Amino acid sequence: MPSAMEGSEGGEEGEILRYEETEDNNVSPTDLSELLKEGTKESHDCAENTQFVKDFLKGRIKKELFKLATVALYFTYSALEEEMDRNKDNPVFAPLYFPLELHRKEALVKDLKYFYGEDWKEKVQCSEATQQYVDRIHHVGQHEPELLVAHAYTRYMGDLSGGQVLKKVAQRALKLPSTEEGIQFYMFDNISNAQQFKQLYRARMNALDLDKNTKERIVEEANRAFRFNMQVFDELDKIGRSLTEEAQDGGFPVHDGKGDIRKCPYYADKLGKAGPGCPYHAAVALAKQPLVQLVLAACVAVAAGAAAWYIL
Repeated sequence: MPSAMEGSEGGEEGEILRYEETEDNNVSPTDLSELLKEGTKESHDCAENTQFVKDFLKGRIKKELFKLATVALYFTYSALEEEMDRNKDNPVFAPLYFPLELHRKEALVKDLKYFYGEDWKEKVQCSEATQQYVDRIHHVGQHEPELLVAHAYTRYMGDLSGGQVLKKVAQRALKLPSTEEGIQFYMFDNISNAQQFKQLYRARMNALDLDKNTKERIVEEANRAFRFNMQVFDELDKIGRSLTEEAQDGGFPVHDGKGDIRKCPYYADKLGKAGPGCPYHAAVALAKQPLVQLVLAACVAVAAGAAAWYIL
């Protein structure tokens, strides 16, 4: 099992955790890490095959959707890290408390400031699917803290693995700055080696004093966490599809991702926050309709004929 050379569960600010190069040779099938790995395989595959994730991996991600995904992550990690702080001294979670290395809330605040500006708090709100996820995390942290490891495992281990692929895709597809603004969420500056840190984290999970029944409940909770994530992905996918369909049908122009989406009257109306749609956008959309174009063409032809008759 891996062990930390310079370990800290939080440590002093600025300290970087380093690890010995070790292999997981002593892993048992009954270890929590193995039970989670095997017990969540199907859920993991399902999550990777949601349309939102597949489109993301192919670089087909609109900036507005990426911003909304960042908002969802902010509310999720705010809840998760609040409950982790609450249980930092609880034996069922304390060995997995790595705020300096893992916590994402501050990084997400930086990303939201980049996308929405300094007044970002006034421009974002927790979606329905995200709120259900947040509510479950708070329930677990306050009433079943032994299950908190399931949510931490699902989020942070994923962020240190596939999340690094998504970082590169987002930076390239959205043409984000090379200074890594907008993707601070994916930057783990206080982890010197992601693979070795994951080994350490799994070793700490396996060392938790848990009976068989509790381990089974943790695996079940991890699968539930995956389902919550998939519900958020599906919610984002529906938003993405509606934007695409409106563009293809000659409807209102799709928001280009610059500035606050809610400042466009049309989108504010779609979100239940404003009245009628933008008159300019409506006029442009109407002009794109085939029937309207035919009528306009006929009018132009009549006008041209009348002008020619007058000149003659």
